[in-house]
Amino acid sequence: MRAGRAESPELVALLTGRRLALLTGAGMSTDSGIPDYRGPDSPPSNPMTIRQFTSDPVFRQRYWARNHVGWRHMDETRPNAGHRAAAALELAGVANGVITQNVDRLHTKAGSSNVINLHGTYARVVCLSCGHSMSRAALAEQLDALNPGFTERVEAVGGLAVAPDADAVIADTESFRYLDCPVCAGMLKPDIVYFGESVPKHVVHQAFSLVEDADALLVAGSSLTVFSGYRFVRHAATLGIPVAIVNRGPTRGDELATVKVEGGCSEILTLLAEELFAVSAR
Repeated sequence: MRAGRAESPELVALLTGRRLALLTGAGMSTDSGIPDYRGPDSPPSNPMTIRQFTSDPVFRQRYWARNHVGWRHMDETRPNAGHRAAAALELAGVANGVITQNVDRLHTKAGSSNVINLHGTYARVVCLSCGHSMSRAALAEQLDALNPGFTERVEAVGGLAVAPDADAVIADTESFRYLDCPVCAGMLKPDIVYFGESVPKHVVHQAFSLVEDADALLVAGSSLTVFSGYRFVRHAATLGIPVAIVNRGPTRGDELATVKVEGGCSEILTLLAEELFAVSAR
């Protein structure tokens, strides 16, 4: 069943009286100024793979230089109406939590408490050898000391574009100095699941449990191109749990959806929350 209007009665009818699990993707954060990888208006992107990062120090230098600028912009990004609607749904007991493919922490900033960060978050760094972890802010202080004036020079150029993985597009990376693990001198990496990496099994199990404990799965802002998110739609469909999808453009899960609404997450989730709250108040 397809619906084209933001205030879709089919969407409201499907989700009324059901406890929801939410699955969100990059389209959820576009209204906060973070571009989507695959949306209709998205610029071309070429995210770094885990093999590139681990096998080539030049790639690591380029990534850390770009991330050193990009993570700050992501840290300053604020939640939008869609994130706030998702948090309100959880607070009201209409939703049992959020599985997000985003690393931007905007669901947490908006007030959602049960958030499964499927691909990690920009805010932590981990050693691939010993597992030592630190905040991205703590590492930033050390990198600032190693690269005085770097961020100011880059930002003075202007026109920065920050990708959904906190990677900023900048030209000057050859002079950047990065750090190894302070504990074992191993390789540090942002605690983000790169392309070519697998989501940790315990995180996948948590997400499956969230879906299984729900009466419906609401997908918002994801093309479901990557299997790490699509698997939960398949799981819900296999269990007979209805699936609703809100997204601009087609998704990999459209054929499994009970209802598909074309549109932006902020507008539709805000209207949906208002409708569901109004129904529950009657």
